[in-house]
Amino acid sequence: MTRVGFITSPLTSGHSGRGVGFYVKRLLPHLKSQAPNFGFEIFEIEKLLKIKKLKLKIVHYPFFDLFTPSLPLISPAKTIITIHDVIPLEFPDYYPPGIKGKLALTWQKLALSRAERVITDSYASIKAIRKHLSVPHDKIKLVYLAPGLEFKPLADPKILASVLRKYRLPAKFILYVGDINWNKNLPTLAEACQKIQIPLVLVGKQVANLEQLDTSHPELSHLSNLKSQISNLTVRRLGFVPESDLVAIYNLATVYCQPSYAEGFGLPVLEAMTCGTPVICSRSHSLPEIAGDAAIFFDPYSAADLINKIIFVLSDKNLQQKLSAGGIEQAAKFTWTKTARETLQVYQEVM
Repeated sequence: MTRVGFITSPLTSGHSGRGVGFYVKRLLPHLKSQAPNFGFEIFEIEKLLKIKKLKLKIVHYPFFDLFTPSLPLISPAKTIITIHDVIPLEFPDYYPPGIKGKLALTWQKLALSRAERVITDSYASIKAIRKHLSVPHDKIKLVYLAPGLEFKPLADPKILASVLRKYRLPAKFILYVGDINWNKNLPTLAEACQKIQIPLVLVGKQVANLEQLDTSHPELSHLSNLKSQISNLTVRRLGFVPESDLVAIYNLATVYCQPSYAEGFGLPVLEAMTCGTPVICSRSHSLPEIAGDAAIFFDPYSAADLINKIIFVLSDKNLQQKLSAGGIEQAAKFTWTKTARETLQVYQEVM
């Protein structure tokens, strides 16, 4: 068996409650179960010192920090790196790296140039990685992510009623799940919901701490608008919620909306679709690629367009049913079994 080290630090770092942590948590069990079929044995590595001791042939870093020197310049094993997106490089006015960040990026680019392969989540990210990190096209491999198996339509009215009461949710609402970074475009969503007078439910660890965030920083400056909008809105800010409750919240939502200017993948879109929730999302970056024909799209730079699309969906029950059925069918194309298999095929390529 060929020994492969999989870096698990995102499970215990600040990434644990975010996309990278979910990626590691969900991919790793499938990798380990399928690895013997490909002639590999997966070792979980939290400290890089173990790489030499275990005599690993491949090391997979499931993350890439743009402005922190997280990769070694010299590795005793062949290196594979997952880069989910390079959004801060695409929108530098909103994600200024500072001097230390620029130096770290130079380090990271050099380390990246010595990697055997780069895995990423979408064609949109492939284009951005080629442009901003100068990675040759033949080194980049597309491997889609997937929703967790726990996300599904729920038929038990007792479960739904219990979660509805627990979080004091309205009977009809627009749902958003995720971070509150600039690229998520939450002020546009809040403005649209305010104009339509429909409740907005926000799920995510950061949104619960909105008042404590420094909105003078360029990356968070948009939140000053969001704060004022929230004060005039019927908004439920739930913060972090357990996955079991999140599944029910997706099921209870009238519509899920992903208003982002840019996404590397857009996992909540698939989670919502898997639960049968109608989806409205922006026609930018990876989102049309992931949602296919199963969502209603809008221009993320136009609140008026989003308003029209929300009204369009809310006023048509037949359309809601069509989006629900189409979303379930579209989301079924993405599985962690497939993600693991294609990741193991990348490992085979570098041997």
